Amino acid sequence: MDKLNNIAIITGASSGLGAEYAKLLDQEGLDELWLIARRGGKLANLAEKLHTPCRCLNMDLTDESKLDELEQELSSQGPRVRYLVNAAGFGCIGLSRECPRKKLQQMVKLNDMAVLDITEMCIPFMTKGSIIMEIVSCSAFHPIPNLAVYAASKAFLLSYSRAMSVELADLGIKITAVCPFWIKDTEFVDKAKETDKHHVYRDMPGATNVRSVAEKSLRAAKAGAVVCTPDMVSSLHRIVASILPHWLLARVCK
Repeated sequence: MDKLNNIAIITGASSGLGAEYAKLLDQEGLDELWLIARRGGKLANLAEKLHTPCRCLNMDLTDESKLDELEQELSSQGPRVRYLVNAAGFGCIGLSRECPRKKLQQMVKLNDMAVLDITEMCIPFMTKGSIIMEIVSCSAFHPIPNLAVYAASKAFLLSYSRAMSVELADLGIKITAVCPFWIKDTEFVDKAKETDKHHVYRDMPGATNVRSVAEKSLRAAKAGAVVCTPDMVSSLHRIVASILPHWLLARVCK
């Protein structure tokens, strides 16, 4: 039997955390990086800067037909998925009733349904030592007004990751929910700056950066952490959310 290629699959790889993980995993001696995002041009530009051979997959992960294409690619190539990083996602800031309903639906499709589908389709191609990283958020720890659907979508991922860590333990597959605080150098923040409300979202004190989050969370994932809070604020957030009632935290965050 031919040796399976060791690969990493990274969604949301065209920018932000996804691109940063691609740069870090470029140093892991893998046979191939599978980079997934909607913007093929940005993927190609990133691939040119990396040493590991890259397979650039221009896909909108809210399109089920694209997920089917990814599954077919896995089946035809038969790689060993050494790393899976689900970094694709987006949020809508503001009152839920003021966000377009279709945008909220797309958010849940990308943040949850696509992550679930990709994770489950990749598990059969993983072996002992494989690592799954679900990019969550510290907003998953309790409900947050003005980020209601986004926080709820991340709470789903956190719960899913915790349960899957037990389900996958006997296979030797690790899964980590990465729950950072505000990351200042991502397109999520660029979108936040478009709003004329909630200035605190535009200039969040204690914000971290993609390099720090990616490096710390990758180390944590390798060490087997189920939940990673890669900065001081997210760590404090996690502790406070485990102590105070969520109704109170929701009022404080309003």
